[in-house]
Amino acid sequence: MIERSDFSHFRCFWTLFKKEILRFFEVSGQTLIAPLITASLYLLIFGVSLGQRLSIFEHITYLQFIIPGLILMGVINNSFANTSTSLFVSRYLGNIADLLVTPITPPQMILAYTIAAMIRGMMVGGVILLVSMLFSDLPWVHPGQALIMILLSSFLFSQFGIVAAVFAKNFETMAMFTNFIILPLVYLGGLFFPVQQLPHPWNLVSHLNPLFYLIEGFRTAVCGIEGLPFTTSLTVAVLMSVSLSIWAYHLLKTRLIG
Repeated sequence: MIERSDFSHFRCFWTLFKKEILRFFEVSGQTLIAPLITASLYLLIFGVSLGQRLSIFEHITYLQFIIPGLILMGVINNSFANTSTSLFVSRYLGNIADLLVTPITPPQMILAYTIAAMIRGMMVGGVILLVSMLFSDLPWVHPGQALIMILLSSFLFSQFGIVAAVFAKNFETMAMFTNFIILPLVYLGGLFFPVQQLPHPWNLVSHLNPLFYLIEGFRTAVCGIEGLPFTTSLTVAVLMSVSLSIWAYHLLKTRLIG
């Protein structure tokens, strides 16, 4: 038998989750269409002008090489943006107090923000995938592994978005997380080039980039490139996801909910 307190907790969770879903659909031009246009420009540039002329590996084209990275970049950026923007704006406007007076628990709060962010991230990734099919087909060597890696990437950056939203003091700080942390790590993580072919010691330095393992793991599952073992990428992704989720929980409990 469900107690009234349990029902109240679930209702708080469901209301917050529904609010998050409605929020990013309300501004679909920014949350869904803008990433689609950006990815389409990348595909046009590399697909029409360079994609058919360059070849890095024998069994895949350069365009097939970069498409998994573009999909993952869309998932990462939007998963991070959804949690970070929503939570920070609530803090900035002060309406976070309305949420904190409800009987919602930190895990329920994290779960509501996370699931909504992952839905947005996966939707953007799916749209980019559909557009990329107009330019090139992907082999999808291990589709199950690809799904696991992209879900982990979405979960990881939704947690990072919560961490960023708690630490951010203004909109400039929020922009710094995207412009000076996420984008450089994505671009230097092997999105447009194979890290294995970089000269020494830069190929080794690139292994310090956590985004390298996400991009490499997803690309390996999609294209079957023989490089970094998938188990290595998976292990790093799981460890980062667990660490960030624990950090996000600690921050929410100590700095917001109390």
